[in-house]
Amino acid sequence: MTLKLKSMPFAIACAIASGALAASVPAMAQTTEAAGATPSVQRVTVTGSLISRTDTETPTPVQVLTAQEIQRSGKTSVAELLNDIAANGAGTLGQGFSGAFANGAAGVSLRGLTVGSTLVLIDGHRMSPYAIGDDSQRSFVDVSNIPFDAIDSIEILKSGASSLYGSDAVAGVVNIKLKKNFTGTRVAAEGGNTQHGGGKTKRASISTGIGDIDTDGYNAFITAEWRRQGSIKVADRTQFQWDQLDWRSRGGNDLTFGVPTSRLGYLTATSSPFLYNPSGPALPGTNPVTGRAYGAVDNPANYQFLDSNCNFTKYRAGGCAVYDNVGNIQPEVENTNLLIGMTKKLTNDWELAFKGSLFRRQSTSNRGLGPTYSTTTFAGYNIINNGQVLPGIGAVPSTLFTPAGTPGAQVGAGLTNPFPNNARLYGYIPGVPATSQQHNTADTSRLALDLHGSAYGWDVSVAGGLTKSKANIDYSGYVNRAALYSLIRSGQWNVVGGNGPDLLSQVAPGFSNGLESKLNYFDAVGSRTLMDNLGAGPLALAAGVHWHKRDWNAPPAALTQNGTVGSTTAFVMGSETNTAAFGELQATPIKNLELHVSGRYDHYDTYGNEFTPAASFKWAPVQQFALRGTFARGFRAPNPAESGNSGSFFSSNGIDDPVLCPAGSTKPAGVPITGACALTPTYVQRPNPDLQPEKSKSYTLGVVLEPVKGLNATVDYYKIDVSNQIVTAAGNDPNYAPTFVRGPATPIDVSNGNGGSVVATPAVGPILFAESRYINAGTTKTTGIETNVNYRWRLPSDLGTLRADLSEAHTFGYEQTIAGVTYQLAGTQGPSVVSGATGSPKDRAQFSLDWARGPLDVTVNVNYTSSFSALDPSAGANNCATAAAAITGRAYFTGPTQPNAYCQIASFTATNLNVQYKLSENLTVRGVILNLFDRQPPLDPNTYGNSTVQTAYNASLHQAGAVGRFFSLGLAYTF
Repeated sequence: MTLKLKSMPFAIACAIASGALAASVPAMAQTTEAAGATPSVQRVTVTGSLISRTDTETPTPVQVLTAQEIQRSGKTSVAELLNDIAANGAGTLGQGFSGAFANGAAGVSLRGLTVGSTLVLIDGHRMSPYAIGDDSQRSFVDVSNIPFDAIDSIEILKSGASSLYGSDAVAGVVNIKLKKNFTGTRVAAEGGNTQHGGGKTKRASISTGIGDIDTDGYNAFITAEWRRQGSIKVADRTQFQWDQLDWRSRGGNDLTFGVPTSRLGYLTATSSPFLYNPSGPALPGTNPVTGRAYGAVDNPANYQFLDSNCNFTKYRAGGCAVYDNVGNIQPEVENTNLLIGMTKKLTNDWELAFKGSLFRRQSTSNRGLGPTYSTTTFAGYNIINNGQVLPGIGAVPSTLFTPAGTPGAQVGAGLTNPFPNNARLYGYIPGVPATSQQHNTADTSRLALDLHGSAYGWDVSVAGGLTKSKANIDYSGYVNRAALYSLIRSGQWNVVGGNGPDLLSQVAPGFSNGLESKLNYFDAVGSRTLMDNLGAGPLALAAGVHWHKRDWNAPPAALTQNGTVGSTTAFVMGSETNTAAFGELQATPIKNLELHVSGRYDHYDTYGNEFTPAASFKWAPVQQFALRGTFARGFRAPNPAESGNSGSFFSSNGIDDPVLCPAGSTKPAGVPITGACALTPTYVQRPNPDLQPEKSKSYTLGVVLEPVKGLNATVDYYKIDVSNQIVTAAGNDPNYAPTFVRGPATPIDVSNGNGGSVVATPAVGPILFAESRYINAGTTKTTGIETNVNYRWRLPSDLGTLRADLSEAHTFGYEQTIAGVTYQLAGTQGPSVVSGATGSPKDRAQFSLDWARGPLDVTVNVNYTSSFSALDPSAGANNCATAAAAITGRAYFTGPTQPNAYCQIASFTATNLNVQYKLSENLTVRGVILNLFDRQPPLDPNTYGNSTVQTAYNASLHQAGAVGRFFSLGLAYTF
């Protein structure tokens, strides 16, 4: 099934014509019942306003997902649910992104402005961000461990909201409302599996509560949920093109682990270890296929394989490859969640509510095929040494082993170098886990008190909370190379295998780390009517104060800090205190015209003060039509990762080593064969205490339509300008000149200037890293239009009720200005530097059609993502020939061209089916098929979201395709 939406008017016209409209119901639609029903009138407070109202269609666009709609989605996690929201765009973080800093967590990126510009609230209040930042920089609330059965509704405010909520609400707000009360008992269980293997999922929940607020004056309930999702390995999907490493038939390279190619200089670790003599004699002659002069690497006499499983002929033919890629497409995840709620009515209509929750996620992620002997140079980095970044104590000069007869000639137990020259060892390290792994136990805890009531003519709400996100990570498969090569040279280590646990623990030590993020808050809000009649209606006021203190204590793992092993997670240590006052006025100066003005004054102890105003209107001249619009200023305060004490490693766009590859030369004499030309250098990201906040201006203008009873539509245009963005200096500051820290100069393969190679010591050692600080630079401007349409109608002859919903987001433009140059990125792979090169498709849409008749309820949900270009002008990828290398440095294609077939990422549509049947008044059975038509993800060789496991699909946008068709069956019983 294919859904293509060319424009908003086209989408609306087609949807109305077919009678199948809307996917995520706007707030107005939530109160529209079946024909003949009389909805109850009550005052509610909608996200984006502090003043309660009876009409829930506010001047600001709000999308509401009810608990029933969440269940009808067929999904089993909030992360999967929110990932499909049409307004969720570039920079969204999904659990399938195996290379993410915050691997295992999930975040929302409204309008493609990253997870750091979308504020996620729990019950209208701030929640502690996840203990690990996205890309080591952006703070976000992890939505992967919020249980389904604890949610009452989700409100998505698609407008800047800093005037009421403060920092981070630049692109909008996601307010997850947990259950307020529950009476009775409900138990549910379900299980599911994928068609193609892996990913088995089980879920069970129980909710029970006592007391009725109105009759008993109290309610107490508890909700517990357990969910286990099995991993899907790369090896489970090798029958599909996006999971195949040999790209030769598609004009590319063979990336199969252990297969020697020109890209690797014909040298790579294989399933069998071997010694190679880089200074040995070259094979005479010229390769008739490539025209390349043979070199030492082509001469079998320069190799010695250390076991009988491989030889030179077999090796060069790819017969010693390592086929078992145990990397994850989907991590193994287990969730255990507990929510306790108690509400007590007090005197004079005051009400006190308490909620306590502990959400635990345990996940195991890995970083692709594992540790090898063939790393020629290694240096750990001591990244907290009086705030400086220095080479660590674990520096290892090289993996070259001296020839027999020379002191220290050992190459492990019972083995010496048989060649007359220094030899190099290649192979996978036996006994060490096949991948470096991180087992993450993430605990999110929350204690919240809310007091509501009336006093002196004011409706008053006072709230306070203690929130914490804690991640404990156990690491395995990380290699202490200093210890490894010391054991090899001393003759204690057997390079082929059979090493005891004592030696293995020295070479691959297991270690742990704890990271923590806390946020404690206090809010007080009062609202009242100041005048009963000001023009055509009352003048209402709401005002409040807010305080929060945030502490982020995420130190580096001890073995990373002292340079024993390579980088694990970024480190952050810092705090912030925010004090704010805010207010909102609502008036109806003339009939049918509603006006709002609001403003907020914030003080941060880290940088200073901020004032953010906003204004909005809604004009409804007739019942069937309303015009609405908003203007808002917003800001994002520098967080502790940006202005405190922090450090992380990242790669920027490719460069040529200014010393070892001058003027972009290609392999002149003395230039290293690999690692000097077109290299992707490592940078160490450092904070900047002088940063100022990011600033934004956002505008919306839209219409609300109800042309006939049961049909509701909203169409909203938006424009957001973000300036003063916090970015790294490398690539963003035209005056930035990196100072590279280099490793020691050691003998390596260098060009002889005639197409061959010799072993020599270059003039300088290889680039290890350069520092790059955060700076305020650059802007982002995005414009688009978002449509929500829904229709309800009762079929004749008692055939049931149909509910149709469509939600579509179309991006007109997404412009970034970097170092004074503006790039149009809408419909491209850019901005590829953010969260795995997610890409910026111009259209995302959700469509759902639900039919209910008696005990049967059938829902079909369709999620659509449009095609987009594989290019990214902001990264220098302006044509197909350079796209893959310029964006990610990956090596599907080398040489002058990338085939045009891979310059456009195809559209993707996933269809989900959810069927529920009430077997009795209390017992309901549910069956689900996700990705009903088993659509595979489109090929995207340029994204680096899964580069660590070498799969060519976009894990953020097309993860449902990689999982494939998924079946589940469940039961729920209420009593």
